Amino acid sequence: MKQVPIIVLDFGSQYTQLIARKLREEGVYCEIVPYNEKIQIIQQKNPKGLILSGGPASVYAKDAYNLDEAIFQLNLPMLGICYGMQLIVDHFGGSVVPASHHEYGKAKLFFEGNHQIFSDTPDEQTVWMSHGDRVAQLPAGFDKIGFSENSPYAAIADEERGIYAFQFHPEVYHSTCGSKLLKNFAKYICNCESTWNMGSFAKEKIEAIQKQVGNKKVLCAVSGGVDSSVVAALLHEAIGDKLVPVFVDNGLLRSGEREQVEAMFKTRLGVELITIDASEIFLSKLAGVVDPERKRKIIGETFIEVFDAEAKKHDGIEFLAQGTLYTDVIESVSVKGPSKTIKSHHNVGGLPDWMSFELVEPLNEIFKDEVRKLGLELGLPKDMISRHPFPGPGLGIRIMGAVCSEDLAILRAADSIMLEELRVSGYYEKTWQAFTVLLNVKSVGVMGDNRTYENTACIRIVDATDGMTATFSHIPHTILENMSRRIINEVNGINRVVYDISSKPPATIEWE
Repeated sequence: MKQVPIIVLDFGSQYTQLIARKLREEGVYCEIVPYNEKIQIIQQKNPKGLILSGGPASVYAKDAYNLDEAIFQLNLPMLGICYGMQLIVDHFGGSVVPASHHEYGKAKLFFEGNHQIFSDTPDEQTVWMSHGDRVAQLPAGFDKIGFSENSPYAAIADEERGIYAFQFHPEVYHSTCGSKLLKNFAKYICNCESTWNMGSFAKEKIEAIQKQVGNKKVLCAVSGGVDSSVVAALLHEAIGDKLVPVFVDNGLLRSGEREQVEAMFKTRLGVELITIDASEIFLSKLAGVVDPERKRKIIGETFIEVFDAEAKKHDGIEFLAQGTLYTDVIESVSVKGPSKTIKSHHNVGGLPDWMSFELVEPLNEIFKDEVRKLGLELGLPKDMISRHPFPGPGLGIRIMGAVCSEDLAILRAADSIMLEELRVSGYYEKTWQAFTVLLNVKSVGVMGDNRTYENTACIRIVDATDGMTATFSHIPHTILENMSRRIINEVNGINRVVYDISSKPPATIEWE
């Protein structure tokens, strides 16, 4: 097993994945494991340092998440963040108590003395606090190295043993020097080198695919989106004509999507694409289904059935490739730790027992921004790589309630207008994701002298880097006005357009 320079132990923070992404951006590879991962597995990964993530619990609570004491016997450099800090303090004999003043949001951090973990950062910096407990007494051997107005022990260290702890979250965007602090821990405290990049990842994955697949064929589910295109390119590089790429028209695609996908794979990738029109199958199974989780499961299960039927037409297929990402995994099921399940994803969770082939998921340990970098590394064109994300369930989760062909036609027309106006304005390239949702909420309107009672469309446009967090895009009102005017005037069945100004969290990017 190869060495993993930094291992992050996950205690349930929604920010845990950001720790990994920030370190990878700095060229340091790391992996996330559950807080209760077996000590033998951690030792096999031969890490140079450990990071204990934040989490929702309190160390003094009955149901607190506790570390295996053997972790501390590894004598590795360690960084505790928020809950991780409290664990360290509690383990070494300090005191953690409920804070009289909960601290959420931005704070000013001041540090004392000359400490390597603060190298090349200002004496005063903005950090992001999110805690309801505080350190009341330091353990023996620990010193205060940083403080804020409400946190006298905002940063502490036992530098002789290489153990550091922050009350704040360096991994979030609002901690202005957070990436540098994490890099300093990896570089100066753990002696890690910045060798992680998409070039090395591509080489490693190609070799892994070749080893896993051998001389067998791989059925690859493609959609024309960034993830599946990168998977197809990676597989084509690894196994050549043993790749069998299949595109399923599930009837839930955007306007012109099928034609664009077919042309892209033929002209840009030089790969012969098999197209299956399964729209009637999907729509019949979705008829009358309202619950979003049920819709996602139906779509996912039907995908598997369609692919299985296609696989039986080819000799030697034993594998199914999917574009599952790290964010898909963490939002679907808390396999990396005690994080809360947000929603399921159609391509997460393995295959049903009756299936005869196994999964190939070469992207399931990287983030969306890393996938784009990987695509460029593989030679894919920039316009393909810069496409906005499009969910596997497609428009099926952008219609609130039951899905029918009439509503799909309305949504396609409205969404096409929105995207056209966004591209013309130049904001498509400036934003992470943009789409239209059909709310199935009717309201009274007036067109000419006539009363209308029709549907409401919601425009959702967000800015993000990896999809784990997102803020709504501040699109100029004139552009939004053009979108609204054209949708209402040109799309029969819509008489009201609204703009979603919620961020993630607390909302998710998709509505369902």
